[in-house]
Amino acid sequence: MEELFAIGSLQDLNWGVRVFGIVTITLLFRYVAMRILTVAARHLDKTENVWDDALLESGRRPLSWFILVMGIIWAIELGHGYLQTELFSDENINIIRQLAFIALTMMFLVRFFTLAEERILAKLEADPEGGQSRFDPTTLHALARLLRLSVVISSALVALPMLGIEITALLAFGGVGGIAIGFAAQDLLANFFGGLMIYLDRPFVIGDWIRSPDRQIEGTVENIGWRLTIVRTFDKRPLYIPNSVFTTLAVENPSRMSNRRIKETIGIRYEDAAKMAIIVADVKSMLINHEEIDTQQTLMVNFDSYATSSLDFFIYTFTKTTNWVRFHEIKQDVMLKIIEIVYSHGADFAFPTTTLDGIDNLLVAQPGSGNDS
Repeated sequence: MEELFAIGSLQDLNWGVRVFGIVTITLLFRYVAMRILTVAARHLDKTENVWDDALLESGRRPLSWFILVMGIIWAIELGHGYLQTELFSDENINIIRQLAFIALTMMFLVRFFTLAEERILAKLEADPEGGQSRFDPTTLHALARLLRLSVVISSALVALPMLGIEITALLAFGGVGGIAIGFAAQDLLANFFGGLMIYLDRPFVIGDWIRSPDRQIEGTVENIGWRLTIVRTFDKRPLYIPNSVFTTLAVENPSRMSNRRIKETIGIRYEDAAKMAIIVADVKSMLINHEEIDTQQTLMVNFDSYATSSLDFFIYTFTKTTNWVRFHEIKQDVMLKIIEIVYSHGADFAFPTTTLDGIDNLLVAQPGSGNDS
């Protein structure tokens, strides 16, 4: 009896030593792998390629967990003879190994697409001219979301049969339940397809200034989701718009204008009528020679009308810039130069006046001048 007890104790000690050795080897292997990835990251950070950085960073955590999970499964398999339970049967261990591999692969791919999206977006912001022809933030967000969703759905479809859930039965249930869900989620589906149309037609992208003549919608697009589009109004309030609205809404996109227009009417005095021609000619020459005015677009300066108190001429031209702040600086400069031109010819700007003619005898009663008698 004592001999059997000694043999059992020796076997338990031998198993414990083996498990300890496996844990030590697992942790040591994990440490070495992480150090290798750290050294590789230092070299890859010096390159301009965004894909290798995203690949390395996204694989760090899944690889760490993979080594730990495989080490634990190895230890469980080694102690299978000592752990008499159905939970650690060969079949269950095989299922756990496969599920762990699927979950970690999904984690890696989702993280990879997220990091790649962030790095490409940062590169676009740093060099918008270089990447605008290939990507834009809206397309990038849509593609990344679609890829992540595809990875999650594919992983679930692969994992379900391992858990004893047949996909055919699930699809049959989804076909019957989909009809009821479709009626209950009409708005959700309408918003989804509305968002899909925005991604395909691209009437606007993130960062564009949009407005609608049909509704009181105006601001900068912050985010385009599958259900909602977030527009930040100019008073900094967020406006949440269901995507289905854009299927029937006329949207104006001022961010895509090629130029900004300056259209003004200026009036001078009637007594300066003889100077109108030279003033108009000088203003037109000033606009043609202005470095911020696009002379390839329509440019007009003409005497326009006889107004009640002024002789009016108008300017109609376009700036090269579409930036809102810069446009007003250019417009201010043009208006100041027009003032200088008008004054340089001894003319002046008109303002409403009233002239009284034909009054020869105007009797004004003075206080206390009345006849007291």
